[in-house]
Amino acid sequence: MSGNCPETGSAPGPAGRIASGLLIGIMHFWRIALSPMTGPNCRFHPTCSCYGIEAVSQHGSLRGGWLTMKRILRCNPWSAGGYDPVPPHAETGKSHVSDEGTAGNRA
Repeated sequence: MSGNCPETGSAPGPAGRIASGLLIGIMHFWRIALSPMTGPNCRFHPTCSCYGIEAVSQHGSLRGGWLTMKRILRCNPWSAGGYDPVPPHAETGKSHVSDEGTAGNRA
């Protein structure tokens, strides 16, 4: 288990929030209960569970879940791994996560 995963954003509507919350809960369970038993085998940064939590938080349960599954399938012995951030929203090119306070004062 490495570092804390950011939990940002939320899925629209109550059904989306429930589905996202369920997926994020499963990923937290993996990080806390199961991941320590497998040892530090992560090929990517952020870890797949952190990636999944961030993807579901930013993109919702459907797209975030899809991005997470693609990431998990890339995690194999033939993959070089490395830095692999969650992609931004396609329609704006930006995440809906606020970066307020991280870039200093803006004019």
